[in-house]
Amino acid sequence: MNRFFQNKVAIITGASSGIGRATALALAREGARVALASRNESAMREAAGAIAQMGGEALVARADVTQKDQVDRLVSETLKKWGRVDIVVANAGDYIRRPIIELTIADLERSMAVNFYGAMYLVLAALPHMRERRSGYIVLVSTMDSKKGLPLDGPYVAAKFAMTGIGDVMRQELRQHGIAVSTILPGRVDTPMIAQLRVPWISAKIPAEAVARAIVRAIRRRQPEVIVPPFAALLKYFHTLSPHLSDWGVKFFHLEGWES
Repeated sequence: MNRFFQNKVAIITGASSGIGRATALALAREGARVALASRNESAMREAAGAIAQMGGEALVARADVTQKDQVDRLVSETLKKWGRVDIVVANAGDYIRRPIIELTIADLERSMAVNFYGAMYLVLAALPHMRERRSGYIVLVSTMDSKKGLPLDGPYVAAKFAMTGIGDVMRQELRQHGIAVSTILPGRVDTPMIAQLRVPWISAKIPAEAVARAIVRAIRRRQPEVIVPPFAALLKYFHTLSPHLSDWGVKFFHLEGWES
């Protein structure tokens, strides 16, 4: 362990399982103090126990990211406990799938509330403190779907496209304030959010721990955008060359989501 993360304070949403939990443990292992945020308090306490066993410090804060007041309180409690916020990881997500012909505005509103507005509530709550210190790191956990939309994923894709887009703008604007931004673009990750679908065509091959390692590396190296695993970037490049080519790639890699 080097001292890059020593005593830095990180807030992680969606920290009770999957990428969030793995990232909390990875940062704690590097010496960071972590505030865990989720609606699942018992799972967070289990994660906090694991962090304590490795000699780390954790704050458990039950929070629904769709509620701005709860996110504001999360940041306030973290500042009250440790006096600083160095890193925020906007990871909480909800995987909402619906064919376009069955799509409702309620589907879109729910997806945006969790996947986009929830992330922005966290960023905007922490931003004044980071600007005052002229130091900070923002991690937006998006998805490869925000580079190439997949059939049936409309509500999820719409929100994640918004997150990836504003992350690009955010990185450029906040650089002058000493704040860095990384957008993480995983492929299908082995998390409860994916596992609950119980559909054979969803192939969740990427361990959450691999994404967590990529997040730690992105912060240390100040990487603007990280695709996990790297070969998933093929669809992005296909789409840049030709949307028809990327459509073929979706079918070739059996990512289209239709039952056979």
